[in-house]
Amino acid sequence: MRSSRHRGKEAFTTEHSSRSERKRRDSFGMFDGYDSCSEDTSSSSSSDESEEEVAPLPSSLPIIKNNGQVYTYPDGKSGMATCEMCGMVGVRDAFYSKTKRFCSVSCSRSYSSNSKKASILARLQVTGKPPTKKAKVLQKQPLVAKLAAYAQYQATVQNQSKTKTAPVPLEGFSWGNYINSNSFSAAPVNCFKHAPMGTCWGDISEGVRVEVPNTDCSLPTKVFWIAGIVKLAGYNALLRYEGFEGDSSLDFWCNVCGPDIHPVGWCATSGKPLVPPRTIQHKYTNWKAFLVKRLTGAKTLPADFAQKVSESMQYPFKPSMRVEVVDKTHLCRTRVAIVDSVIGGRLRLVYEESEDKTDDFWCHMYSPLIHPIGWSRSIGHRFKRSDIAKKQDSHFDAPPHLFAKVKEADSSGEWFKEGMKLEAIDPLNLSAICVATIRKVLADGYLMIGIDGSEAADGSDWFCYHATSPSIFPVGFCEINMIELTPPRGYAKLPFKWFDYLREMGSVAAPVKLFNKEVPNHGFHVAMKLEAVDLMEPRLVCVATVTRIIHRLLRIHFDGWEDEYDQWVDCESPDLYPVGWCQLTGYQLQPPASQLSSLQMKEELLDGEEYSFLQGASDQESNGSASHYIKQEP
Repeated sequence: MRSSRHRGKEAFTTEHSSRSERKRRDSFGMFDGYDSCSEDTSSSSSSDESEEEVAPLPSSLPIIKNNGQVYTYPDGKSGMATCEMCGMVGVRDAFYSKTKRFCSVSCSRSYSSNSKKASILARLQVTGKPPTKKAKVLQKQPLVAKLAAYAQYQATVQNQSKTKTAPVPLEGFSWGNYINSNSFSAAPVNCFKHAPMGTCWGDISEGVRVEVPNTDCSLPTKVFWIAGIVKLAGYNALLRYEGFEGDSSLDFWCNVCGPDIHPVGWCATSGKPLVPPRTIQHKYTNWKAFLVKRLTGAKTLPADFAQKVSESMQYPFKPSMRVEVVDKTHLCRTRVAIVDSVIGGRLRLVYEESEDKTDDFWCHMYSPLIHPIGWSRSIGHRFKRSDIAKKQDSHFDAPPHLFAKVKEADSSGEWFKEGMKLEAIDPLNLSAICVATIRKVLADGYLMIGIDGSEAADGSDWFCYHATSPSIFPVGFCEINMIELTPPRGYAKLPFKWFDYLREMGSVAAPVKLFNKEVPNHGFHVAMKLEAVDLMEPRLVCVATVTRIIHRLLRIHFDGWEDEYDQWVDCESPDLYPVGWCQLTGYQLQPPASQLSSLQMKEELLDGEEYSFLQGASDQESNGSASHYIKQEP
């Protein structure tokens, strides 16, 4: 998954380029005319490990299949590996991460907690059930084998379990304490246009005065006092009562959009008493004069702030609406699903054929994975017809205008063609950008793309991106921007060179001018904190950090986890949220993994027991990028 960093192409990084050449560079940092590679172009992308030949497993072991097809490597190799967590045996290249030590995300994360007991507790948190004591040993055949394994796992889960337990967040996590103790900064709310108040946050900043409950008071009734914002972190503000000046002893964090924070003047119009904190009551005899002096010229929240917050948290999608969404068990197609619930704009979708409503899928209402009914047929995307002869009377199709609009693409002139090469975020490993090929051109600007060296013969692992998607890039993008490019699996000529590869394949690079070059002024900076969806398990929203920015592309790191779990995400992704979003909307926030050690385990339950685990712990685990990208068979 991780190759050595690329050196920029000499033609593009030389400090002595002429002025005319500089003018030709586009927002990718590339020349507009760069549609193929020169002979001098090279990449240092290489594999850090050689695939080891291992004797095949006994034929008596079960073999994972997908749609009846057994997948094998193009070169016939089948190096095997054993998961260090659960003992599962499978094809080495199908295992998770660069080290190939674990069969799944679940096992890797469990192992990283440093003890089997901690990982057992993690399973208990997710499933509510103890893990099985009997180890499963499977021989995985190597499609992008996560796809095949996940399909089989889903079928097993649906047959064995009829109940689903939501993940349990860690008690006691506080964004305020986390930010204060580490001097972190957070991305401002106006970086997230899809989030509540994202487009009308205004100039709320440090120094703004508000009226809040006075907790330093012995009166039996609820009273208020004025406080100023000392520090802002997303929706959360560190407040200090007026009159404390440099004294931070009673500073406290509060969600600016919460019900207990008001603009100055609210108490007067609402008939609420303003009472100074008991700690400083002795400091002044005329508090009214003090406030007049302190508040003259100061800023406060808009008078209609609470109304704007309420309006921005009204979501057009409603329960019982029907949509088309990616089929998480067969990523090559879409299915009809029903909106079950809406939390902060995130939708819990239940597939239409799920009688017990346990077969679900989470995504944001502006996700590129959901579409109006009829979308698949209109563009030629594969679609699974429902076995339900007639939809329920209570269900109704979501109006098309509710869905996110994609940027129009003009395909009348020069356009993408089948066989053209490009670079794309790997939908089965969101931490990697890979060598890819356009396999099919659909209607309305949509493209079917396959990762070179990892494709099934029937095209079942192709995935769908729009031509304007920020997740596809022209040839050479990674090298110019010093990003690790993952070469085709099994490709022997390393370091990888685009020029040589194009010549060997008899292919051409997709023209640079066809890619989306727009880079918005997004406002993100490296080291900013935020809340982000783990797209490998899309029901989870986690504490995260921006660790790298390439134009509009953000590298998101999940605090407490290894770098191999990082994900490349667009700056306008609806799966990113300001600090405090979960608190505001009532969604569960998953804290940093490092805080898992603070949990108390029940020793009597675990002592003397040897546990092994099935791959995946819930109906969402091992979901891979199925949660984030549409895939389709031709």
